Amino acid sequence: MQGFAGKVAVVTGAGSGIGRALAVELARSGAQLAISDLDTEGLAETEKRVAALGVPVKADRLNVTEREAFLLYADEVNEHFGKVNQIYNNAGIAFNGDIEVSPFKDIERVMDVDFWGVVNGTKAFLPHLIASGDGHVINISSLFGLLSMPGQGAYNAAKFAVRGFTEALNLEMSMNKHPVKVTTVHPGGIKTAIARNATAVEGMDVEALADFFDRRLASTSAEKAAQVILEGVSKKRDRVLIGNDARALDLLVRILGSKYQRLFALALPRLRPQ
Repeated sequence: MQGFAGKVAVVTGAGSGIGRALAVELARSGAQLAISDLDTEGLAETEKRVAALGVPVKADRLNVTEREAFLLYADEVNEHFGKVNQIYNNAGIAFNGDIEVSPFKDIERVMDVDFWGVVNGTKAFLPHLIASGDGHVINISSLFGLLSMPGQGAYNAAKFAVRGFTEALNLEMSMNKHPVKVTTVHPGGIKTAIARNATAVEGMDVEALADFFDRRLASTSAEKAAQVILEGVSKKRDRVLIGNDARALDLLVRILGSKYQRLFALALPRLRPQ
């Protein structure tokens, strides 16, 4: 992958999945890495893989919902490397449950991590990205930031919010002539542990949902997702769709508009696990 050598890239949620794959692919491309996660064991494994590629890496435990800690972390990374060029706001969680029965606390937790974690990372690193003269913000939304699904109200809310926030940032950076590119990423079904690590409303069979996701929906590897993201970043794309499912369903929503909801209401009960 061209254009990453010598860049300093920050990746949150780097302990597994897309985050780990991004860190490894960036390292292969010659970038210097600041990686973080709450999962210290997973983070240590990612650090080991990146270090084996011979590039500088700084690994830290970070809770993306803790704003003051994130602000301090951004300053520490900038001081450590002398600059920051890219931030990949990737950390995220999932929750399953109809809105009617979902506790407020579980909806708030998803919003805290999946939306406010992105806001915190963007705001914390933006001054450093502008100062670098060659900055790039990459925020991970989802296919579920393009269309809604039953049982995913909290996740939909967070990922739609990430999309709106990031697209507004893109406009502002361009209009204010700041040297910062902005990319919103919408992965479809990716082969990661997010479904198995998801929580759910009481009485829901999380294992059955995870099996369904792994067998029927997860069609793209984390490594392939990372390659697609970095290709989009190198080409300075505003939006990156990952997987045939994301591209097909995005097109369907563009064609049908809000009518896709009627179609899904008829089709999904036959497809999803009870």
